[in-house]
Amino acid sequence: MSLETEAVLDRRRLRRSLSLWRALAIVAGVLAVGTVAALSLMNDETGAGVFGQKQIARVSIEGMITEDRPQLAMLRKIAKDKSVSAVILFVNSPGGTTTGGEALFEAIREVAQAKPVVAQFGTIATSAAYIAGLATDHIVARGNTITGSVGVIFQWAEVSELLGKIGVKMNEVKSGPLKAVPSPFQPLDERGRATTERMVAESMRWFRGLVAERRKLDTTGIPGLEQGAIFSGREALAHKLIDGVGGEDEAVRYLADTRGIDRKLKIVDWKPKRQDQLGFLGMLGRGMAEAFGLGGLGVDWLGGDPRLGALRTGGLISVWQPNE
Repeated sequence: MSLETEAVLDRRRLRRSLSLWRALAIVAGVLAVGTVAALSLMNDETGAGVFGQKQIARVSIEGMITEDRPQLAMLRKIAKDKSVSAVILFVNSPGGTTTGGEALFEAIREVAQAKPVVAQFGTIATSAAYIAGLATDHIVARGNTITGSVGVIFQWAEVSELLGKIGVKMNEVKSGPLKAVPSPFQPLDERGRATTERMVAESMRWFRGLVAERRKLDTTGIPGLEQGAIFSGREALAHKLIDGVGGEDEAVRYLADTRGIDRKLKIVDWKPKRQDQLGFLGMLGRGMAEAFGLGGLGVDWLGGDPRLGALRTGGLISVWQPNE
């Protein structure tokens, strides 16, 4: 066999070898990404993969509050999980829908019937977020935390004049004068305003009652509270709207000193398990983001959060300075 023939055969063997290694590398990469994605999904609701080990669960309530079914299901699971000795509820939210706050309150109270729950307020914990705090046994906040804003809002845009200017007329046939009132397509009359104000006032009575019952105080004696005022953490403490100033260390100290919880227990983050909207493709994209260290950038890679846009559907809201 000539040297030229041997060289050709060597090159072919080398190409086959390289192709094999490339294929193996691709397979290994896919398996690695899949493993990361699977572990990420598994950790969503299992307390960071700590099985059976005694722990303090940390549940974060952040962003706009809605009636979030995965989150509510997770709280029910925490209530029944014997490995969870106590719960720290980290709250950093301006609020959200009033029904979302109500559902969250009820779920947290269910947890509190089974184990100690303490709230730690972050930068802001107002309106529906303060409702979540009311459900706990003890509230600590930073001295400069913005909290309070006890109240309910019903907002809508009224565009009837704009439609008239551009030559658009809305026609409707409805079963009664109060059906679909208030409407963005017509001015609000006195009867419609009275109905809307009645509903807002009724929801406000419920909210104010929660504050009075859970904090054991007369809401009329706190300047501005019933008018929706906000307070710093120090002001909230002076008015007994919270129980202490500090952060997570103070929350753990409360659990240890008053509820007998071992302060050395590991604090484990619990997150609600959410179904990826794009199935395996969504899981793969999420796994790749985690594998390359991009999971914490707040980027929505391949699917949307089902809670996005929930505040645009109308209804009563309990929120201070919404971001959307």
